[in-house]
Amino acid sequence: MTEAFLQYVWRHQLLGHGLTTIDGQPVVVLRAGEQNHDAGPDFFNARVRIGDVEWVGNVEIHVRTSDWVAHHHSEDKSYNNIVLHVVYEHDCGITLQDGRVPSTVEMKHYLHPSLITNYDALMCPTGGIDVPCGNMVGEVPEFLVKSFMERLTVERIEAKTDVAKRLLVESHGGWEKTCYWLMAHYFGGKVNALPFELLAKVTDQRLLSRWKDDPQRIEALLMGQAGLLEGYFEDEYPRKLQADYNAISGASAMNKIGSYLWKYYCLRPSSFPTIRISQFAQLMSTSSNLFSTLLSMTDVKDMEKVFDRCAAKYWDDHYKFDKKIDKSFEKHIGRMQAHLLIINAWVPLLFLYGCEHGQQQYKDQAIELLAQLPAENNAVIRHWQQVGINPSNAAESQALLQLNSKYCYKRRCLECSIGFQILKHK
Repeated sequence: MTEAFLQYVWRHQLLGHGLTTIDGQPVVVLRAGEQNHDAGPDFFNARVRIGDVEWVGNVEIHVRTSDWVAHHHSEDKSYNNIVLHVVYEHDCGITLQDGRVPSTVEMKHYLHPSLITNYDALMCPTGGIDVPCGNMVGEVPEFLVKSFMERLTVERIEAKTDVAKRLLVESHGGWEKTCYWLMAHYFGGKVNALPFELLAKVTDQRLLSRWKDDPQRIEALLMGQAGLLEGYFEDEYPRKLQADYNAISGASAMNKIGSYLWKYYCLRPSSFPTIRISQFAQLMSTSSNLFSTLLSMTDVKDMEKVFDRCAAKYWDDHYKFDKKIDKSFEKHIGRMQAHLLIINAWVPLLFLYGCEHGQQQYKDQAIELLAQLPAENNAVIRHWQQVGINPSNAAESQALLQLNSKYCYKRRCLECSIGFQILKHK
């Protein structure tokens, strides 16, 4: 039994009717009060009728009455306005700092057994399923699950706007520059997100626009700025890139990042920085105003065409400079990678744009884009599928990822709408 659970029961008034104090006075809860998450009483401005008298004040919740003493509330003036002390088990008498004895309700006589059973099942799940309510979620009506997932989708997008907000501040409100930096960030994946973002920041977007009709020149610029064109090369292609970069950088002083920042370990070769940079160069060569381009689109299929870019021909049989491989094939961005860029970069940026300009249409459009995309397939989503929840699109799979990381993993079942339905189910 935990105090958090008892607070939850009080907040949602799951005690039922017929409450009485320990000395037999009837109690009617007219308003549970506002929960306080800081120091002081647990609930402010509650309204209760005890006997024939109506009281307005604060309510304190404890597992045992003796916790009042253990927490030194008798010495704290902020607890003098307590109108009701609610405990699971009454084990001693108490007094307020001003000497008054508060009315006390003992919860254990009013808690339905299934409420405690369901709570214990959520807090101590069995069966090896990562979803705490995995064995009980089937009891929750589907429409309630769907409704909660719609809220979680928005919550997930809002959380993902953090990176976009940071970059928007750094770009002094420049949406094209923010989009450029943000796309670079997510082009690097989890492993190389930071160096890719740094690469974009040290490479002036105006230079990319200047060479938009020459993808090889853009690749030379990006590879050089990434610190990957230093030293001697045997192959003609990197030597050409090196010469192009020297010609560009020789005309102006340019900062670049160190090659040591790039990580290759545990990456699939198709995700190596060299491949990703070449693909990014191709994207920049055809979409110098990427933000404006994407903003004009409402269909995922049109966006897929924008991202459908292939690394330069040299990379058909290479993953690194001067290291040829036996199997030759084009290194496309691919639909899955395009979808990840839309989910992680464009949708949060579009949502943020709607928030910043007070235009709901862009926020709705961001959610609609997720609804057009297929559901993601990863370990977390597969766990949900095992318990009978199958997302039909990316909006729903994003909701389940949010539910898993922010609620299930942290055992915040008392703050979850699904958990609420399971707890009160009899």
